[in-house]
Amino acid sequence: VHPKATDRYALGTSGLKVSPICLGITARETVKSAFDAGINFFFISNDLHWSLYTPLMAGINELLASGIHRDDIVIAGVSYLSEPMFRHLQFDELLAAMPRLQRIDLLVAGGADQDNFLPRYKSLQRARAARTWGASAIGTSFHDRATARMAICSDLLDIAFIRYNPGHPGAETDIFPFIASDRKCLVYNFKSVSSYIPEDVFRKLDLPPSYKHPSITDSYRFALRRPEMDGILAAPHIPQHVTDLVRALEAKPISANKAEYMKNLWLLATGQATIDRV
Repeated sequence: VHPKATDRYALGTSGLKVSPICLGITARETVKSAFDAGINFFFISNDLHWSLYTPLMAGINELLASGIHRDDIVIAGVSYLSEPMFRHLQFDELLAAMPRLQRIDLLVAGGADQDNFLPRYKSLQRARAARTWGASAIGTSFHDRATARMAICSDLLDIAFIRYNPGHPGAETDIFPFIASDRKCLVYNFKSVSSYIPEDVFRKLDLPPSYKHPSITDSYRFALRRPEMDGILAAPHIPQHVTDLVRALEAKPISANKAEYMKNLWLLATGQATIDRV
């Protein structure tokens, strides 16, 4: 059974509760629609992606200005900088740009790999202990499955963001078999739709009628069919996309056969496989 937008999960040992959908890049007007649908978890990166997150930030400001209590939402601030002198700069900039936030609930080290994870983790750990920026939770988004597996299995974090989609299914062998169901660390997916095949590309494949075009929401359902996956980082562009996602999660999970079909379709679309046309 898929999680529902209104479900709440314990964010590690922080005492915070988050929805299984975490809202990332989106339009300003979508933020209120997402909150009304039950989404209370927001992901803000203010590095080189700053302009992409400006509408989300404006929407959160409007949400707070409307009278929504600050404790009703959970904000993840994300820094992709690993240089020790600058790695905290983006958290300062986020609070300076959004004074209504008052605090950053979750500090996330973005794009970590085996070469930079441990020093960044220790830095975030110290910040959490000191409640710097008001933070009570720490997390990481990983570009390295082996490091992600180590961090999740060791319960070092309150949340780990990993990439798992039909074009990048490696977590099935490198992460999922090793993580315990009673772990404290939440596991959320990012880049769920990065292997989505647009309809025009699908048509150009000239496949038999039995080949159906998966929807964008199928990409999210692909990830959430796995019990190891607690939630998703999503980027619905307009309010209707939030509605579509919420409704898709009300449907039963996609079958194992459809998941394999989506993986094989990606291989066809990227020229890594062909159909033997007799």
